[in-house]
Amino acid sequence: MRDFARSDSPAVQEQLDRLGRLSVPDGRLGLDTIRALLERLGNPHHRLPPVFHVAGTNGKGSTCAFLHAMLEAHGYKVHVTTSPHLVRYNERIRVAGKLIEDERLAELLAQVLDAGEDLNPSFFEVTIAAAFTEFARVPADACVVEVGLGGRFDATNVIEKPAACGIAALGIDHERFLLAPEAGTPEKPLARIAFEKAGIAKSGRPLVTLHYSEEAAEEIERIASDCGAILAMRGRDWTSDSLGNILHYSDPSGEVHLPVPSLVGAHQAENAALAVAMLRHQSLVRISEEAIVTGLRTAHWPARLQRLHAGPLTEEHEVWLDGGHNPSAGDALAQHFEGQRLHLVIGMLKGKDPASIIRPLKANLASVTAVPVPNHDYHPPEAFGRGTQTAASVPEALATIPVGRVPVLVAGSLYLAGEVLRLNGEFPD
Repeated sequence: MRDFARSDSPAVQEQLDRLGRLSVPDGRLGLDTIRALLERLGNPHHRLPPVFHVAGTNGKGSTCAFLHAMLEAHGYKVHVTTSPHLVRYNERIRVAGKLIEDERLAELLAQVLDAGEDLNPSFFEVTIAAAFTEFARVPADACVVEVGLGGRFDATNVIEKPAACGIAALGIDHERFLLAPEAGTPEKPLARIAFEKAGIAKSGRPLVTLHYSEEAAEEIERIASDCGAILAMRGRDWTSDSLGNILHYSDPSGEVHLPVPSLVGAHQAENAALAVAMLRHQSLVRISEEAIVTGLRTAHWPARLQRLHAGPLTEEHEVWLDGGHNPSAGDALAQHFEGQRLHLVIGMLKGKDPASIIRPLKANLASVTAVPVPNHDYHPPEAFGRGTQTAASVPEALATIPVGRVPVLVAGSLYLAGEVLRLNGEFPD
């Protein structure tokens, strides 16, 4: 699967076309290629400001958004790399608070692609090498890095001395890669997922986690012990609870009462608390309680239970957008829309399970309309159950839904979410 990046800048598009021609390294495991590429670029990952490194099945992007907002609220300049992009490739590389400019992006991608021409790097390896190269060049106070896939063999895992590592919610996703048979790894699926995510743990550095099932928690504890990481688990080393409009957080340093986060969804309180715990369990970057409060109120993370602004797609409907595509995401959507009727417009990649979204929302659904995921292989309408309608695009789907008080949820794929944001004129900045 490729990310099909597009740009209005001819110079950037030339490099994105080169990225798109890279072969997909199926079956290749390990960090040898990214390390070789970074060495040719002068090992920029050794010269990053303090890094907050975040893994997880769900919520890692939101956790990064909270970290970014809190650190900036303290007055710090912050580098951020997240994936995938929604509308523009530039979203993957935020340099000292701003998306990388087209002119510099074209130069940077050319530099990295030229350096690795004979290494056969992946799309993501080139992206991370480019991000780290720019982050090492431009001064900043902190760096927020989202794991792309898994953790143990993710290209971001070349980071050696992070300020803190964090693991967000765990669930079953990317089974082809993360549950592939391998000697010496856990057999139980959730323990194996935990094993892969905890692979980002580093000796002497905080590894901050949420509360998990027994088999997942035991695996994380084992890995932290083996590598000498300083484990801080929710429920054991820190606690959080949201009640009304207050997020109560406590750890050995004390108790704080914070506002519930601005991001919509009850699950965002857990992501916010994880970000708070990561900041409070590290010592490289000072952070004030005022900055934490401001970050909770201002954090923004598009396509995660996002209500679309006024635009071409919202003239006749209240439209919500979510890029979730696994059972944990489906459960979060069901919790948010509990007791509310919905029209669902859904597009999912072929490798994902349609039931992960359809089953939790079944009691809510007034109608289901299947749409294509542009430039990707996607499930046909019959995959979403009897009575599913079909449309050639999201605008066409919206045109067939009766105008009324029942909101519309567009869900199933971050790639589809990016197309929806583009069509509605909402470009992440």
